[in-house]
Amino acid sequence: MTQSPAELNGLLAFPFTPFTDDLELDLDAFADHVEFHVAAGAGALFVGCGTGEYSSLAPDELNALVRTALDVAGGRVPVWAGAGGGAATARAGVAAAAAAGADGVLLLPPYLVTGPPDGLVAHVRYAAGDTGLPVIVYHRATAVLTERSAVALLSVPSVTGIKDGHGDIERMSRIVTAVRAAGGRGRDFLFFNGLPTAEVSARAYAAIGVERYSSAVHGCVPEIAQRFHRALAEGDGATMDTLLNGFYLPLVALRDETPGFAVSLVKAAARLRGQKVGPVRPPLAEPTDGQLRRLEQIIDHGLGVLAGLEAGGR
Repeated sequence: MTQSPAELNGLLAFPFTPFTDDLELDLDAFADHVEFHVAAGAGALFVGCGTGEYSSLAPDELNALVRTALDVAGGRVPVWAGAGGGAATARAGVAAAAAAGADGVLLLPPYLVTGPPDGLVAHVRYAAGDTGLPVIVYHRATAVLTERSAVALLSVPSVTGIKDGHGDIERMSRIVTAVRAAGGRGRDFLFFNGLPTAEVSARAYAAIGVERYSSAVHGCVPEIAQRFHRALAEGDGATMDTLLNGFYLPLVALRDETPGFAVSLVKAAARLRGQKVGPVRPPLAEPTDGQLRRLEQIIDHGLGVLAGLEAGGR
């Protein structure tokens, strides 16, 4: 029987995977990074997922990351693990997460191939197997759902939610409506905004019933990420606009210059702020010196904007 999913409220954090200069896994640095997230107020940790460079990790590395995160978190926040790739790899990843003691699994898209909607549901069913862990399906890339296939996921007992990284808000609105209308488990199904720099689209997604989102910024400037999250919960549009204009939109403009910067740029930002998270693994690329200078300016300006909000009692 599938266990009830641990609470996934608050700001969801996706830790970076630290590497040494020669691109070996650095578990000591990862432990420090996990503690950084917990201390900053993360509502849950998703380890070895997109922001954690899942595609570059060996299975034993991912297992070590999950076990380290569980040890450091010590039950203070839920720890979910990434799994994905081909059918057999995804199934093995779900089993490994369960064996490690993870609180749940984010199931990333199938590797390389795209099948019909029924094939995608079958993939999820096969990957989940008989796991007792709750599973969230990542809706993006080779795993784009329709309303019908989203409703069909309710027949997979372990699937408890959908995370949207596809970015079609009309499609997502139709999916949310169809799943809720299905009744039963659909009434309590979880939905997440998983777009890069999700704060930029957070208000639009909240309007269709997708209030939860993951924040890559929490790994580098958590004070800004937490303030934006509070503003969204309070419906404080003025504060959200101030943070978007003063930090998020300039960050997104820089992010969009280079493929893969949704990970590389925020990881570089964490290094600029003193965290030992190391470089990215290929094919991701590091920012240039000029881009790093601009990134530092964006962070400094964003922190200044935040300080202004706090000084003004906001």
